Amino acid sequence: MSSGSKLEDESLTKRLSSVKNIIAVMSGKGGVGKSTVTVNLAVGLASRGFKVGVFDADFHGPSVSKMLGVSEGLYGADNSLILPSGLLGVKVLAIDLMLPDKTMPVIWRGPMKGNMIKRFLSDADWGSLDYLLIDLPPGTGDEPLSIMQLIPSIKGIILVTHPSQLSEFIVDKAGNMAKILRIPILGVVENMSYFKCPNCGSIYYIFGEGAGEKIASYLNTVLLAKIPLDPEASKLADNGTPLILSKGESESKQAYEKLVDEVIKILDK
Repeated sequence: MSSGSKLEDESLTKRLSSVKNIIAVMSGKGGVGKSTVTVNLAVGLASRGFKVGVFDADFHGPSVSKMLGVSEGLYGADNSLILPSGLLGVKVLAIDLMLPDKTMPVIWRGPMKGNMIKRFLSDADWGSLDYLLIDLPPGTGDEPLSIMQLIPSIKGIILVTHPSQLSEFIVDKAGNMAKILRIPILGVVENMSYFKCPNCGSIYYIFGEGAGEKIASYLNTVLLAKIPLDPEASKLADNGTPLILSKGESESKQAYEKLVDEVIKILDK
């Protein structure tokens, strides 16, 4: 190990030493609403009075900063990344906050992504946090592997799926990756679980039914929450407002509140 690499490892350990709970949110499959789940969980925890941070580890399609209402860039001081705060004081680390143009693509091969993850985590001044959520990109490649190997103190992962058989098949792979690397699986979130007609109350299983329960059973873990489809969710996200902060008491909002309760309860044990 080079002296530079050793210093980075020591810096990373020091930076994360004041973070009580580190959780990775993973799906293996794109398009299941993993970032939406991450952001709503983060804001839900912050609304309970916890100090929360989110690291968007998806370099090619970052979305967390917009969903948390953060637009200003990161800046350096004393070789540290001073992190901006979004809704309810949630600290945010994301590659798009460093780009001069939000439409600029990040064209990196695997080794560079691994190096940047290490550098980000080593340089970021998180301060004291109760929860650090890491939003992982789809797949079981460089970014998830780097996170799981670099952070031995990680408390576990949350798997996000939607109810289709295809999603079930791919998310099972993500769960098996965590098992191989001996990372605890905290539970499964089934997103887009069903749609309830606001007029007649009929329930429609648009993407299928039961994948969340099957994944949880296969991986010997728990189903944390079933989040229904909500037409307002996309509009709110575009405006930088997570659904959990919306007015009223929709079933989707209640499901996110349940998710927050379950995560707190599991980690308290």
